[in-house]
Amino acid sequence: MSKVTVMTHPLIQHKIGIMRQKTTSTKEFRDLVAEVAMLICYEATRGLPLADIEIETPLVKTTVKEIAGKKLCIVPILRAGLHMADGILNLIPNAKVGHIGMYRNEETLEPVEYFCKLPKDAADREIFVVDPMLATGGSAIAAINQLKKRGINHIHFLCLIAAPEGLEAFQKAHPDVEIFVGALDEKLNDKGYILPGLGDAGDRIYGTK
Repeated sequence: MSKVTVMTHPLIQHKIGIMRQKTTSTKEFRDLVAEVAMLICYEATRGLPLADIEIETPLVKTTVKEIAGKKLCIVPILRAGLHMADGILNLIPNAKVGHIGMYRNEETLEPVEYFCKLPKDAADREIFVVDPMLATGGSAIAAINQLKKRGINHIHFLCLIAAPEGLEAFQKAHPDVEIFVGALDEKLNDKGYILPGLGDAGDRIYGTK
């Protein structure tokens, strides 16, 4: 079963609390998405391996640490994942970025893929798939299915809010993918939205509701 890390850091809890409020402006919501994504990524990259390298400071030669092994790639699920990717790029500016386009059929609640573009060496990279909401889990599961079909296996999933139903479905579908969640909420409603949630993340990011 997938390892799940639910964030307990006070800054993350505080910022998600502001995001939940319906009075939070589009600009503030957008900024908070990027900030919380960066904080979650800080935790998600805790296990990256390090190697020693020798450098020269202005005073002496010394040995310091650098990230070893595979390089990183951020893969937002369009469109709502884009601002999470922006936040993570503030922390890891040299990461490459791929994109997967998914939308949810509002009648069947099933994901529909419409776009996939990845770096050519994605299979050699540590992949961080990002999407603000893990509701039914359908879009995230389908996105990672597409990655695995392309021979990509070093995958982590980051989201702001998850429902227990979506988390369970994701774990069953991809038990090898580590999951990092900003907040684990109560349940889904009959329309597949997370409660208490924060509304439709894409609409709130882009002001399209």
